[in-house]
Amino acid sequence: MNILITGGAGYLGSVLVNKLLAANTSFRNKTTEEKKKGHTIWAMPLFKVTVYDNLMYKQEGLTDLCYRGDFEFVYGDVRDIEKLKPYIEEADVIIPLAAIVGAPACDKDKDLATQINTDQVLNILKYKQEHCKVIYPNTNSGYGVGEQGVHCTEDSPLNPISHYGKTKCAAEQAILEAGGVTLRLATVFGASPRMRLDLLVNDFVYKAMTDGYIVLFEGHFKRNYIHVQDVALTFVYCILNYDKLKSKAYNVGLSTANISKNDLALKVQKYIPKFSIQSDAYAQDIDKRDYIVSNARLENTGWNPYYTLDDGIQELIKAYSIIIPSNNKHKNI
Repeated sequence: MNILITGGAGYLGSVLVNKLLAANTSFRNKTTEEKKKGHTIWAMPLFKVTVYDNLMYKQEGLTDLCYRGDFEFVYGDVRDIEKLKPYIEEADVIIPLAAIVGAPACDKDKDLATQINTDQVLNILKYKQEHCKVIYPNTNSGYGVGEQGVHCTEDSPLNPISHYGKTKCAAEQAILEAGGVTLRLATVFGASPRMRLDLLVNDFVYKAMTDGYIVLFEGHFKRNYIHVQDVALTFVYCILNYDKLKSKAYNVGLSTANISKNDLALKVQKYIPKFSIQSDAYAQDIDKRDYIVSNARLENTGWNPYYTLDDGIQELIKAYSIIIPSNNKHKNI
């Protein structure tokens, strides 16, 4: 089985690739009798993982995997369809992670965002083999502004309020029409070999450890959260259960973490007591998302997350104790 991951050297991809290759190693090490039982999440057939990425952030997080024969890296831009096409055609599973992420980044170059976030997916659907499984990560920001006190389900109307959300939702629609699986991810948090500081939980903990304070705009806005490790495991879960899940969208988040930005800041303050939380009653948040989400559809299939928001905050404190001194050291060079 060949697994193709575009954008696989990014924040989520670098975690996912490690999870998949760990699964391969675990499968190889199992006895024949254990393989027959096939009862663990790691009971996957032997496969090869190909990462196709243009390394736009100069990330090097996958270099420690280059010794493995079941890992291949291809340097390329997903807009170069002639280069990408052969890898699409030989894939049994495709996970299109390559994307221009976030409203500000997409607004800077809307044409580029459309080419990466939507056109890439249309090309994948055009050239993939009929049996190929496609699992696509959308953002649950497509729900826009929800009705107060009412959970957004996969049947709730999508109302993306940014070009980012619109490009991702257009790609999702194409995937679902082709019989694929789409995952509407909550706001992701946690450490990764290709770290992102702009994600809300990651950002709040970083500010707590560096600035010591935060100014919240529209702190009552709510959203849902999910650990990056759980997202990676969800892709593994989808590969294993594809026939049961196909042709549907699934919210992926912590049902215990439909909370406001203010509640999130207070949770960080529990672990970093000197963290000062201030509010600006007049300024507005560029990101207007405000909703709570139901993850019941995926949970009812047997899926459950492993990591809590508290787990992630403690992990980030540990990770930043490495990252922050390293950043300061490089600034002085």
